[in-house]
Amino acid sequence: MNSCDRSKHLYIYPDFDEIIKDTIRFFNGTPVHPISIQYRFPGTGVYAIYCIRKTEIYSRFYLINRTAFRAPIYVGKEVPKGWRKAMQSFSVNSQGYELNNRIREHSRSINLGEGLEPSDFFCRFMILEGKESDFIGTVEAALIRIYQQIWNTLIDGFGNHDPGKGRYKQAKSDWDVCHPGRSWADKCQGIHADKKQLLQSIEIFMSGLSVEDV
Repeated sequence: MNSCDRSKHLYIYPDFDEIIKDTIRFFNGTPVHPISIQYRFPGTGVYAIYCIRKTEIYSRFYLINRTAFRAPIYVGKEVPKGWRKAMQSFSVNSQGYELNNRIREHSRSINLGEGLEPSDFFCRFMILEGKESDFIGTVEAALIRIYQQIWNTLIDGFGNHDPGKGRYKQAKSDWDVCHPGRSWADKCQGIHADKKQLLQSIEIFMSGLSVEDV
């Protein structure tokens, strides 16, 4: 065969956009909590973190989010155990605390990060379990595409974990350069980005956020 009929390989689901719109509507209607959640809840799913800092580099978020949490600073997901490696132990009905633990981990990072205060950060989350857990990655991608969060797109590394012994030759992430404080990040030996340039890029990004357009 010397040719390929692309149309015979292209799958289009006519109701896909409506399904995504419905999940985003539900997500945006979920309750908002302080980032330092004081209780535990089971489940996996998708979450967003919001900033309402009144001063310094992220202060524009306060103008946007002060009456309604509309512009996340970060979006992430937490999937059922075994999901990433397709392990035999994978269960869509897992009653673990993956999502709760992930948000708590982010709270600790913010607490350690220079120039950040946990009291300035809030979160909302949507639990997806059973067959709906198949939507976790799709919903996360849709939220990132819609909101273009600064800690997902411009300043990478907020969601990083300790790479572990033997892997510290890599560079410190942009987030850890801007907000030093995580002890494991200080062990990274690679050549990282220039902090001054990163902060300038944040200022440019923030100046482009329109209160009316969000």
